[in-house]
Amino acid sequence: MVNRVVVGAHYGLRDWIAQRATAVIMAIYTIALVLFLLAMPSSYENWQGFFHQTWVQVLTQTTLLAVLIHAWVGIRDLWMDYVKPVSVRLVLHVFTILWLVSCFVYSVKVVWGL
Repeated sequence: MVNRVVVGAHYGLRDWIAQRATAVIMAIYTIALVLFLLAMPSSYENWQGFFHQTWVQVLTQTTLLAVLIHAWVGIRDLWMDYVKPVSVRLVLHVFTILWLVSCFVYSVKVVWGL
């Protein structure tokens, strides 16, 4: 009798949907931002006033969260596919999580001025 080793965590569909959903959020935000910036007179005061509006801050923070989720899914898959030693993969996963969480915390500081 041969024991078959089954690998993988069966993330496939959930990851595929997460990647597509976050990509759509980022695309919509990028298009909207470009349109608003083209319509707005170019000055620092206008730029600052635009980004101090609550709805812009919420959309910006939501998009940054989407970027971080998108990055996590992509990098996690990369580590799982190409890094075979489990201990090295675990260290890379932990480092990636810490880095992404710190990026999120910093983004809150920047976007909300905390």
